[in-house]
Parts: sequence; structure tokens; C-alpha cells
Amino acid sequence: MNHRLAYIFAALAFFASPSVALAQLAAKSDAVMLVATPRLVDPSYRQTVVIAVPIDNNRHVGVIINRPTRRSLASLFPEHEPSKAVAEPVFFGGPMSGTAVFAVVRSDAKPGIGSIEMIEHLFLAVTVDTVDSVIEHTPNQARYFVGNVVWRPGELRRELDLKLWHAMDPDPDMVFRKDTSGLWEELSRLARSITADAGSLWPPTRF
Repeated sequence: MNHRLAYIFAALAFFASPSVALAQLAAKSDAVMLVATPRLVDPSYRQTVVIAVPIDNNRHVGVIINRPTRRSLASLFPEHEPSKAVAEPVFFGGPMSGTAVFAVVRSDAKPGIGSIEMIEHLFLAVTVDTVDSVIEHTPNQARYFVGNVVWRPGELRRELDLKLWHAMDPDPDMVFRKDTSGLWEELSRLARSITADAGSLWPPTRF
């Protein structure tokens, strides 16, 4: 199918190093919700909310959850019949891997080998076959993203130290909120409150 050609870039973005195996995506990971602070002025990330998860070699990957586009999945893949079942818009997931489609999936079971368990019942699908399977079998149990965000080894920790992000525990209801227009403001207020309470223990040491 033609739509698979776009998805192939998702796999390339994750597995650029030959040492990275699909098995490394199997374990449950410590996902985090990142809320951009006013210090983060890059237009690609300004006032964004990102759900991110560690992968190999102290890298992290995530998607921006509060930037819906005006495109539908069907408009991206007009010849792919299952895509027409998705009514929600596709979201801008980030400036990297800009030709790739990713999916954040609600599921009781892992949706495929090319997926990362972010938290219980929430997965990030990153490979061709897995994203295809989600669209074709459970299209409305996922939210779809074009592009993503990838941090090099240790880069997210440095950005947290520079106070470019607030770090919070992820909430699936936030990820799948229908109207995300006020999400950044809401989470910014909450994150400032959490940070004030945590004091010197923030950001978390797990990064």
C-alpha cells in the first residue's frame, strides 16, 4: 500500500544504529509529560506539551500532544480505506522525522513488536507494521502524529537542568483530550505548583 512508504521513515528514525534492536522497545518505560516553560522560545516547542519516554542509550523520544493540524488521516492517505474511519485530526508530533506517522495507542495489550509501553495501557507505536495494524484494526483507539521529538543521550536531562521543561507524570486523559487549546496553560499552572512543592528534588533524578 502507498501509505506504508511514509511510515518507513518512522523505523529509520529509531533504528539508525544497528545495535538498536526491536526487543529494546518491549519493556515498560518511565514516561514523562513535559510542559515547555517560557524559557523555551524555539518556535517548534514554544508552549508545547510533550509525552516522552526513554529508549536506548539514555535517549528519549516523544510527541507533542497539543498541536492538532487541519489534516485528517484520510487526507494523508486518500487511497487507504481504513484511514477514513478516523475522524480526529492528525497532530503535529514534532519537527523530526517529518514524513513519518506515529500513533499513541490505548490498548490492554501491546499493539505490536514496534511499540513502546509508556504507561499501563498506553503505547507509542513507531514502526511500519504496528502503525498499519493499529489503523486497520483499532483506528479510533489511537491518536496519530506526523513527526516526533528525539533527544540525544543525556540531552533531556540538560534541558531540565536549564529549566526549559516542567516534568510531570503522564495522564492518558491529557494525551487524548479533544480540545487541547488550553492544555499548555492548565498544565503550566499545575507544574509550577508541583515544582514549588518539590523544591530541590525537582526535576526527578530518573532522567
